[in-house]
Amino acid sequence: MAQEFIHIIVERQDNPEGNTYTEEFKVPYRKNMNVISVLMEVQKNPVNAKGEKSKPVVWDCNCLEEVCGACTMIINGKPRQACTALIDQIEQPVRLAPLSSFPLIRDLMVDRQVMFDSLKKVKAWIPIDGTYELGPGPRLAEREREWAYELSKCMTCGCCMEACPNFNERSKFMGPAPINQVRLFNVHPTGEMHKEDRLEAIMGPGGITDCGNSQNCLKACPKEIPLTTSLADLNKQTTKHAIKSFFNR
Repeated sequence: MAQEFIHIIVERQDNPEGNTYTEEFKVPYRKNMNVISVLMEVQKNPVNAKGEKSKPVVWDCNCLEEVCGACTMIINGKPRQACTALIDQIEQPVRLAPLSSFPLIRDLMVDRQVMFDSLKKVKAWIPIDGTYELGPGPRLAEREREWAYELSKCMTCGCCMEACPNFNERSKFMGPAPINQVRLFNVHPTGEMHKEDRLEAIMGPGGITDCGNSQNCLKACPKEIPLTTSLADLNKQTTKHAIKSFFNR
């Protein structure tokens, strides 16, 4: 791409209660740059396209290899990771905005704590008896391991939550990412011990019944996790659990 500058338009907000405004920057072009490297150039020299001294843009990042999900933002209208958004492959000007489904901290940084709280609610972990050596764990059947591995690719980036019309500040819906983890940990031979607790967690307020089946999450997931398959399977599991609980009262 023969060009001299990279033109970005950033949606900014100085604090959660502040006014939203846009600011444009032009950064010297280098081959193989991604959105993160462009933002780092702005951080080093925070001068906007008008030549005025500005404040460095605030954003979040960690792994820089599409694993942690921290750098997720809206890039040209689509939720995706800034680390894998290569400048040579996206249209300019590059428009950057924060995720709208999570509380804003500042500029492009949002607070994804609600998603982590939901993971705690569904007990998204494998319990062990202690820190001492427990010996070999139970083996997972290869047929189940194959599809369970696909579910484990979730990096809690929030793309599926951003695309979901049922996940917002007016709803208690925990979103597809935490619900998907219920299916993952329920299939594990050790995690299965808490299967009923996890099913109970997603049967309550904000659980699986709040899903509107828009299927936007499937298209938005950067890891192509079969989220709608998990939601359908857990609908079946929770129905069976509800019937079993009714007759066991």
